[in-house]
Amino acid sequence: MNKFQEVSHRTIQAGIVLLLFMLFAGTLGYWYIEDFSLIDAFFMTIITISTVGFGEIHPLSDVGKLFTSGLIFFSLGSLAYVGSSMASFVFDGELMNYLKTYRVDKAILKLKDHVIIVGYGRNGEQAALELKDHGVKFVIIEKRENVLNRIRRDDSLLYIRGDATHEEVLNKAGVDRARALIATTPNDADNVFVALTARSMNPSLRIVSRASEVESDLKLKRAGVTNVIMPERIGGQRMAKLVTQPDVVEFLEYILLQKSKDVSLEEVSCTHMAGCYVNKPIRELKEQDSSGVNVIGIKISGAKYVFNPDPQLTLSRGDQLFVIGSPDQVKAFRTALETEKE
Repeated sequence: MNKFQEVSHRTIQAGIVLLLFMLFAGTLGYWYIEDFSLIDAFFMTIITISTVGFGEIHPLSDVGKLFTSGLIFFSLGSLAYVGSSMASFVFDGELMNYLKTYRVDKAILKLKDHVIIVGYGRNGEQAALELKDHGVKFVIIEKRENVLNRIRRDDSLLYIRGDATHEEVLNKAGVDRARALIATTPNDADNVFVALTARSMNPSLRIVSRASEVESDLKLKRAGVTNVIMPERIGGQRMAKLVTQPDVVEFLEYILLQKSKDVSLEEVSCTHMAGCYVNKPIRELKEQDSSGVNVIGIKISGAKYVFNPDPQLTLSRGDQLFVIGSPDQVKAFRTALETEKE
């Protein structure tokens, strides 16, 4: 339950208690002080605290007038308390946060084959930007309130407030329907717990985790992590490469990270490959393909990588092809791969 719901429920409960107290105290007071019947005492209490302007049903004594005045002040004060409590949270932005959370929760329920990002620090934010560029739907899990406030400013982001080491939080993020999980927290122990929990809930989930310590690599893989990334190591390697092979690094970064997407390196699954190409050499596929893409590598049945494959290398539906070309060329290549020869 979020802060707005907690305060709303507490304020409503307080309002109900105050109303019942006023009804009881007012009825008892008029019955005892003015000797009204219980019906007349209850009616007098109602018209007093509601301030509808009706006259007294019986003349009041001086004590009765003082009691009525006190009842009116008490009812106005109670109304002011309830109203101000609700208004303060509306104007403080809690209502908008609650409404956005409700909308986001509805959207998350509809997600399928999405990615879960655990933590929205520098690595998590960069992962989100990259996924957004590729049109991949994702949901962020974050527990830090200051970071959540930053996330809420972007209406396109789906998020869940909570600790990803807990099953109920991962379940709310749709881990059973997700294609992958990216754990970016700087605490390796947290990443291990997240991986263990997520793997138990979705055995086929692809898990990519950040690691801060070299010793954590093996622990994370034992916990079910598919790929372990060490930002410090990658950063050091990149800086060294920029010294020894600057043009190669810039060329690869242009292909992998450029925004225009004029050219991209893509993986193409052979799962739905046309039967005419099964157990046939790559050469036959290239002869039928007019897309213009270049096949620069192949992953044979999920195990062995072959770079710049020989045209005589045979294809199977368990292979993955790595091709480079424009988005239109890659799309045309996929179509050619899945189309039977005439």
